[in-house]
Amino acid sequence: MSSKSMLLAITALAVFTFTAAAQDKAAAGALDSAFVGKSIFSLLPSKAKGDPADVKVHQSQAILESFNSHISSNSSKGISGFRIRIFNDNQQSARVSSEAAEKRFQAMCPGIPTYRTYSNPYFKVVAGDFRTKSEALKVLQTVRAAFPGAIIVKESINYPAVGKRPAGD
Repeated sequence: MSSKSMLLAITALAVFTFTAAAQDKAAAGALDSAFVGKSIFSLLPSKAKGDPADVKVHQSQAILESFNSHISSNSSKGISGFRIRIFNDNQQSARVSSEAAEKRFQAMCPGIPTYRTYSNPYFKVVAGDFRTKSEALKVLQTVRAAFPGAIIVKESINYPAVGKRPAGD
């Protein structure tokens, strides 16, 4: 094999590898929140569910305990995500207005957490712990009529609760 054809083969292999890796990464991001609240073990084939095969997983209890310990020790840490800012004002009545906006939002969307802060001179109310902007957009569209000035902001969010669907689903 000549050096040109060897170089061409290596280049083609590299391009194929990088393309496949990019597709895998994109697919992983697309499925990121699809398994929230589901145990991966419940998705394995089982004759009890009528599948032709039966997969059994044998693991040490220490693995599960270690995993649960890791989750509880890191629960106070945040990750980069999105929230919906439903209120931002610095008028004299901003404190009372921010409380009213927070209560109104909680009545509309009881499953979505709200956070009221004071950052001199502004009172702000943000809602949600959305991992993706599309999750935040779904909720924003439902509350747009009640909060016409609402916007999506990028913030450090709390980890989503294990076993719950993303807000807005």
